[in-house]
Amino acid sequence: MSNKNTDFLKALSGIQGVYGSKVYPKSIQQVEDTYVWMQAAPHADELVAYGRLANQFKGQIDDVSGVPVVIAPLTFENGQVLRRLFPFTKPIPVLNKQRSFGLGDRLGLATPGHARVFKQYDAYPIFAQQSIRELTLTHRTYEDVLDAASFGAFKVGFTRGFGADGDHLKKPEDIKYALSLGFTMITLDASDYIRNDVNHMTDEQVRREVQIDDMLKKRYLGHPIQIEHSVVEFSENELNRCVLVYGKAIEFAAKIYQTFFIDQKAEANFELSIDETSTPTTPAQHYFVANELKLRGVKLDTLAPRFCGEFQKGIDYVGDIKQFEVELMVHAAIARHFGYKLSIHSGSDKFSIFTLIGKHTRGHFHVKTAGTNWLEAMRVVSAKAPKLYRDIHAYAISMFGEAQKFYHVTTDLNRIPALETLKDEELPNLFHNNDARQLIHITYGFILNHKNEQGEFVFRNQLFALWRDEAQTYSDMLYAHIGMHLELLYKGF
Repeated sequence: MSNKNTDFLKALSGIQGVYGSKVYPKSIQQVEDTYVWMQAAPHADELVAYGRLANQFKGQIDDVSGVPVVIAPLTFENGQVLRRLFPFTKPIPVLNKQRSFGLGDRLGLATPGHARVFKQYDAYPIFAQQSIRELTLTHRTYEDVLDAASFGAFKVGFTRGFGADGDHLKKPEDIKYALSLGFTMITLDASDYIRNDVNHMTDEQVRREVQIDDMLKKRYLGHPIQIEHSVVEFSENELNRCVLVYGKAIEFAAKIYQTFFIDQKAEANFELSIDETSTPTTPAQHYFVANELKLRGVKLDTLAPRFCGEFQKGIDYVGDIKQFEVELMVHAAIARHFGYKLSIHSGSDKFSIFTLIGKHTRGHFHVKTAGTNWLEAMRVVSAKAPKLYRDIHAYAISMFGEAQKFYHVTTDLNRIPALETLKDEELPNLFHNNDARQLIHITYGFILNHKNEQGEFVFRNQLFALWRDEAQTYSDMLYAHIGMHLELLYKGF
C-alpha cells in the first residue's frame, strides 16, 4: 500500500473516530489528491472531502493531519461540485443506447435499490424522472430530483451512467427549466393539442372540420406503405381523422423542437408522448405523426403511442393481449423505420406483456415506471410499521374520491379487505391486491401533504424517518421488484 493510501486510511479512521459516522464503502472516490465519500450522519447522509480540492464543497471545515477536510451537506450547490469532479454523477443522454428504463423516484430514496438492478442489466437507467405534477404533489424541485439521482449513484458507486428526464412537460418554460439544470431528456406531452372527441364524430362531421391539400393526399392516399412485414394504408376518412386528431400536436412538437433541440442546441434526447389520451393510436396514426414530424425536420429519439387496452397505474395490462401483440409488432416496425425507439409509458407492473415488448422491439426499447417505486416504499411501511400503515390506509380511503379525479383507474374499494380483518403480518399482502395498490398509488400526494390543525405533517416526517431506518429493506424490495420487470423484458429477446 502506498504512503498516500496509508495516509488516507488514517484520515478516514480519524474522521470516523471524531464524528462516529458510518462510511458507505462503495462511495469512496478519488480525484487528483482528494478523496470524497459519503457517510451516514445521525439524521441525514453527508459528503466528506479530504484533500486539496475539499474546499470546493461548502460545509464544516476541519483538517486531519494537516490536510483539509470538509463535511458537506447534500445540497444542490454541493451536488454541482460533485457532478463537476465526478462526471459519472452527472446525467447523460441515454435514449441512443439500445435499451433504457425510466425510474420515477418520487421520494428521492430509490436510486441505491435501482442501481443494484442495473449493475446486472445493460439497459441504461434514468434515475431522475419526474413530471411537474409529481413535483407539485411531493413539494420537490428538479434540483431535488437531480441531486437524489447524483448522490444515490455516488453512494453506491454506480459509474456506468444514468439519464435525467423532464417527464410529461407541456410548457416551454418547464422545458427550459429542466434543460438549464442539465436534464438529458425531455418528454414532450402533446395531449393538450390532441383531439379526443374525433372518435365520436361521423365521417361527414370530420370532413367539415378539416381541409386537406392535394400534396397531403398525394403523400398518403392511393398507395400502401410497406413497413417490414406490415402494410400501412390510408383511406381518405382515415387521413382526415389523422389530421384532425394530431395536426395541432404535430405543429406544437415541431415548434418545441425548433426552439430547444434543432442543431443539437440541447445536449438532451427528445421524446414525444401522444399516450395521455383516451383514444388509442392506430398504426396509421403513428406513421402519420412520425412522418409529418420527419418532414418538419424533427429528430425523435423515442415516441410513446397510446396502445390499445389500458395501462392503468400500478397494475398489470388490462385488455386483449393478442390484439396488443398484433399492434405492437406494427408500432415497433414503424419506430425502427423512422430510427427511434418505442417508448412504453405507465410501464409499472405490466408483467403479462413485458416479454412481448422485449421480443417485438428486438430489445430496443424505452420503458417508464414511476408509481410502483412509491408502492414498494409503502409496502415497507406495512411490514415495518403496521400501526402507521393502518392510519395511512384509512386516510387514503377517505381521500380516494378526490384522488380519482386525476387518474383513470377501475378501483373498487369493496374488493379491498377491511383492515380490521387483517393481522399486522398480513398487511403486506394488500400489495398483491390490485384495488389496494391503486388506492395507495393515486393518493400519494394526499398522504405526503396531509397536515393537522396545527399545520404539522401527519404522516410525512414519520414516513421519511422510517424509510431512512429501513433503507436496506427498501433497497432489497426495489431490487426484487424492478428486477422482475427487467427479467421479463430481457426474456423476450
